[in-house]
Parts: sequence; C-alpha cells; structure tokens
Amino acid sequence: MDINHLNLRVRSVERSREFYASHFGLRDWVWHGDVLFMRDDAGMDLALDPSEGGALSPEGFHFGFRLTDSTAVEELRATLVAAGVPVREPLTREDNLVYFRCVDPDGYGIEVYWEPDPDKARSGDEPYMNRNR
Repeated sequence: MDINHLNLRVRSVERSREFYASHFGLRDWVWHGDVLFMRDDAGMDLALDPSEGGALSPEGFHFGFRLTDSTAVEELRATLVAAGVPVREPLTREDNLVYFRCVDPDGYGIEVYWEPDPDKARSGDEPYMNRNR
C-alpha cells in the first residue's frame, strides 16, 4: 500500500498550480469541484484545496521531493533562489544526505533532497557512506 495523495489548503489554486508545475514538474490531473489534483511522474497526487485561511500545518510539518542525485538538488536550489522562493534551511551535505528546505506560496515547508538508495548501495550500484542508518 502506498501513500498516493497529499491535500494542501491554499489561498490561491492558480498561484500554487503555477508554483508546483514550474518548479516541481507536477501537471494538472483532475478537478473535483474546486479542488485541483496535480500528479507527478510516479503517480503521487497533490490536491490544491482552496481556503481563505491558507496553510494549516503544525510547526515542523513539511513534505519532500527526492531527486535523482545531489547535483539535481543543487540545481533546483539555484533555480528556486533565482525565482525568489524563500529558502528556510541552506543546502546541507551530510555523509549520505544532501538537502535544503524552502516554502511554497502558502508557507508549507518543502524539503528537496537526495540520499543514496540503501538497496543499490548493498548491491554496489551506488555509494552509501553511513551504513548504520
């Protein structure tokens, strides 16, 4: 069983739609009433649910986009910074994790990261520096 959608309450569906389409490659999938479901290439749906109040998330709440390699993380960070997207945690490199955190137009925390796949590392197809995790 997989998690297959995340619902975000947003002040403007159009503004959020543009943000997630242009920066994260999501595409319109289906409308249910006034809620737009956007889908990524893996089949994960992001529901943009209009709400005058906007974001409703507890402190520390965030969701993430795992990228294919550390260079992709660095490149997306540069693109987001150039577009004026607020970065809340700087690019950080650990033994087996490269990440940064930014926020979307409604203030939802987004972590963009890369980490080696432990299964590939065990097979020798990908380096995995911290084998205790």
